[in-house]
Amino acid sequence: MMVEKLKNAMIDWAINRSKIVAVLMVLVVIVAGAFLSKVVMDTDPENMLMKTEPARIFHNETKKAFELSEIVVLGVVNEKGPDGVFTVETLGRIHELTEFAKTLKWRNPDDSSGMEGVIEVDMVAPSLMDHMSQAGPGTISFEWLMSEPPTTREEAVSVREKALSNPLLVGQMVSEDAKALCIYLPLTDKLLSYKVYTALQEKIAGLEGDEEWHITGLPVAEGAIGVEMFTQMGLGSMLSMAVIFALLFFFFRTVHMIVLPILIATVSIIVTMGAMIAAGYPVHILSSMLPIFLMSVSMVDTVHILSEFFDVYDRRKDRKENIRKVMSTLFTPMLYTSLTTAAGFCSLVFAPIPPAQVFGLFLSIGVLVSWLVTILFVPAYIMFIPDKRLESFGLQVREVEKRSLLTRGLRRMGFISWKHSKFVLVLFAGLVLLGVWGIGQIQVNDNYAKRFVGSHPIRKADVALNEHFGGTYMANLILEGKVSPEVIAERKRAMEERMIARLDELSTRFGIGQRETGKVAQEIRSIAASSDSENAMLTAMIDAFDRRFQESLLDEESDFLQALIDSAYRLEEELRVFKRPDVLQYVAKLQGFLESGDLIGKSSSVADVVKKVNQELTDGEPENFVIPESLQGVAECYMQYQQGHRPHDLWHMVTPDFQRANVTVQFRTGDSRGTKACVEAVDRFFAENEPPVSLQYNWAGLHYINLVLEERIVEGFLQSFAGSFIIVFLIMSFLFRSPLWGALCMVPLSITLLMIYGITGLIGKDYDLPVAVLSSLSLGMAVDFAIHFLSRSRTLYDEKKSWRSILPELYGEPARAISRNVLVIAVGFLPLVVAPLVPYKTTGVMLFGILTISGIVTLLLLPAMLRLFEKTFFKRHRY
Repeated sequence: MMVEKLKNAMIDWAINRSKIVAVLMVLVVIVAGAFLSKVVMDTDPENMLMKTEPARIFHNETKKAFELSEIVVLGVVNEKGPDGVFTVETLGRIHELTEFAKTLKWRNPDDSSGMEGVIEVDMVAPSLMDHMSQAGPGTISFEWLMSEPPTTREEAVSVREKALSNPLLVGQMVSEDAKALCIYLPLTDKLLSYKVYTALQEKIAGLEGDEEWHITGLPVAEGAIGVEMFTQMGLGSMLSMAVIFALLFFFFRTVHMIVLPILIATVSIIVTMGAMIAAGYPVHILSSMLPIFLMSVSMVDTVHILSEFFDVYDRRKDRKENIRKVMSTLFTPMLYTSLTTAAGFCSLVFAPIPPAQVFGLFLSIGVLVSWLVTILFVPAYIMFIPDKRLESFGLQVREVEKRSLLTRGLRRMGFISWKHSKFVLVLFAGLVLLGVWGIGQIQVNDNYAKRFVGSHPIRKADVALNEHFGGTYMANLILEGKVSPEVIAERKRAMEERMIARLDELSTRFGIGQRETGKVAQEIRSIAASSDSENAMLTAMIDAFDRRFQESLLDEESDFLQALIDSAYRLEEELRVFKRPDVLQYVAKLQGFLESGDLIGKSSSVADVVKKVNQELTDGEPENFVIPESLQGVAECYMQYQQGHRPHDLWHMVTPDFQRANVTVQFRTGDSRGTKACVEAVDRFFAENEPPVSLQYNWAGLHYINLVLEERIVEGFLQSFAGSFIIVFLIMSFLFRSPLWGALCMVPLSITLLMIYGITGLIGKDYDLPVAVLSSLSLGMAVDFAIHFLSRSRTLYDEKKSWRSILPELYGEPARAISRNVLVIAVGFLPLVVAPLVPYKTTGVMLFGILTISGIVTLLLLPAMLRLFEKTFFKRHRY
């Protein structure tokens, strides 16, 4: 009764107050549109995660602790000559680009005194890297690898030999075959990656030579996706609208009528996007797809109205009567579909992904806005159209429509659903089983580079450089020496006893009296008791001994105290986890394990630095590329390394207290499943190989963050979809007053999902972000058609009391409306497949599949089920 009153009130107001409705709509559009100019873009995929996400917090802490930056990779490949990229000409151009990259800095808009862009001090290039060599027994010489561009082939070859002699550079800066070389450009902010990318492209365009230049790196791919998705959103939407307009004209032949769905979609998009921007939300990569989703959802109801109006319009009758008849027939189904679709999208609010929450909330708002605009503005708009513009409009005027291919095809479909209902049921049961099997083949995987078509420069760069190097995708495995409070207490006692024993030994050697020795021993025990860690204890002891040293008057006492200080320092060095040879050997073993298979392309850590320095300190021979056996040997390697031109590089690999180390892991592919396999392999390694000290490990890096994001997306969207499914079922059961009818309404959705994702698994398409998002859209579309079909079926059955008797009418206007919707929206979005971005191709294909399959299931399977189980569904008082 309430729905009936609402229906009559809204229809009467729209028809009788058409001018007011039109003015109000224009005003709302103007107000909402005013906020569009204030749009703020957010192209950072990291913001897909909650700020409280532990992986994100650890990632940012790691970047700060090790002074790490996101990197743009500029690569050059030359496979034509015997010297590869190590020719005078190519090295000259590499040097020119290196110098150019140093200039890619801009004034920071948030800090007028600061600069942002490429971090010159951390760049990796031949002219900026050290070459280590032995200068004599126990000493190392550091010289620039390429202090200036070579002028002869011999000089170029010398640069090559020096580069290939350093395992730290092979597979990272230079390929093993010397056919390729990379320049690494760290950035102050990864959001500058696209700006750097375009500047480099412009510079490279002006270079001569036949080398292949490539620009890649995860920040570049993410930045380009963000920028190009917004561009393609506008182009794709316009192209889709053009095709939809053409299809509408094909069906209805009256321009004044067919602009209506596009007008409704445009109004819905402007109002929804304006509201989102006014609420202070940025437009993220995910919400950039909101207009396309809204366009498809908002057009459905309008096309239903157009189709119904086309079929019943009789110019001999009063226009108000025609409109009222159409709106009265469709009001309840459109209300049901809008409520269920909005509820389904709104469930994304509970996903653990902030942009998905915003996307779901405003998409559900957009659905309701679209319904309200459709109910109020469509009747008002039709009242404005002059009679002469509708002379050739309507099925009664265009008799040819009654004999059209669509009409005949629908009648044939109705006949099949009646005559061969059991076969239809068996056929779809088989398709369901096939879909279930296909879903079992789905691989959850995401790869930013694969969001570009194969001909895109970023995709080509990704393939070319990852063929030659250890990988352009990087993650950071962070190792940290951590022990439990019980172990700390035990180690404190052990060190306390070692200091007491050392005290006794030194007091005897230096002839210190028992009274003085006792005082020092008492101070050692007091400091040990009040300290909460071994480091704090030893630091306090050194300070105490140093104060005594400053106050000492006798040489013997001074020597004694200095020896005590040296002993404390040696113990302190033992606590520096990543100065211990056994720990570094363990790290090297871990790296060897990861590099031995296909998990990664290359890894680097302080263990590699120590081995390289030790090699040169010894004799430069390959067999001495090993970890020194003593703590002092390792300390010497660290000290020698810091005599070079880039001492700060050490702190990218280990913290100054030597308690945390960073193992940089390079992947040759951006596939998240490869990252996951590596993470699991590290878990197995630690489980099977006990470290010499207690080590904790965790992952950071943009590549790892994407794996975490993928896991959250899969988990979040599956949970929200399950919630949506239940909510829609409950709403349908309530609206149809029957759980049985509610379940029947979910059949097209269930089969559509099984078939769409079954096909996804069968063709080897990865389950990634675009695929996950589109599962939400399938809910609204599939349920929409089912609601319209079942609602009309129940109404007609109430009148004629026989399923067979209502089939001709059911496969008339209701079936035509659904099929026109399927054709217009499905075919209308197929132009997206020509977009250069794979997510838009996926959207176009999946929208086509969702609409087509759900339409066929609605028009073929549902009537077959109602035919076979007519008595069950249409029992008296059942609903």
